[in-house]
Amino acid sequence: MAAVKIGIIGGTGLDDPDILEDRQEIHVDTPYGKPSDAIISGRMGPVPCLLLGRHGRGHSLPPSRINYRANLWALRAAGATHVLATTACGSLREDIRPGDLVFLDQFIDRTTKREQTFYDGAGGSAPGVCHIPIAEPFCPRLRQALVACACELGVRAHAAGTVVTIEGPRFSSRAESRLFGAWGAHVVNMTSVPECVLARELALPYAAVAMVTDYDCWRDGDEPVSVEKVMATFRQNAAKVTSLLVTAVPYIAAQDWSRTLQELKDGAEASVMLPNH
Repeated sequence: MAAVKIGIIGGTGLDDPDILEDRQEIHVDTPYGKPSDAIISGRMGPVPCLLLGRHGRGHSLPPSRINYRANLWALRAAGATHVLATTACGSLREDIRPGDLVFLDQFIDRTTKREQTFYDGAGGSAPGVCHIPIAEPFCPRLRQALVACACELGVRAHAAGTVVTIEGPRFSSRAESRLFGAWGAHVVNMTSVPECVLARELALPYAAVAMVTDYDCWRDGDEPVSVEKVMATFRQNAAKVTSLLVTAVPYIAAQDWSRTLQELKDGAEASVMLPNH
């Protein structure tokens, strides 16, 4: 059975290192620059974990300035075998309420400024071009593990959902928000892409826990989303995400991931076209 070390990417308000025991900081340099912050190494019970704050300490990095490639590369270099990511999101559906959790299974990419591949044609650590299949961008096994743990805890959650990832740091216009809902999306955020794509290139099972903070701005009569509203919801609901992670990490570690990890590795390697091929 393959050893498991869980990498946790903490989003806004969800990067508290106190969730880990026996903490120590790890500083990792990567071929793609420095990650958002030091990695906090520790344990959840007997399970080794790594925690990385996506936005850096003090929320110093806006979404488009996050070095997503360095973050994922650093987690893998530190030994991560899986990645659980937390993210704030706005709801595009009446039945997905502030405080709910959504376990993402699809995305629509509306970003324009981000490096989306390690195989950028510059040679270096990842030569060639990678045409990674991304029909299922989030690991179904990890997502189902999160769903099972949410049910056990009695947390109000949605087993699947399509996220529209926008460039940010601004929120959506009302026209955009209504358009995203008309496309069939469930939530909107600023960070899931290219994070999940880069994890796939590195053959890391990746799942996202999206906490709904607001109804974005599509509903008539509602006060539009604001930083104050987002953070108020986080303060009220961060404990449920922490409880979910504490429950899910040992649940995930108890499973045999050998076949899944090998399939991801084989798929990533088969997607790379080297020069002269």
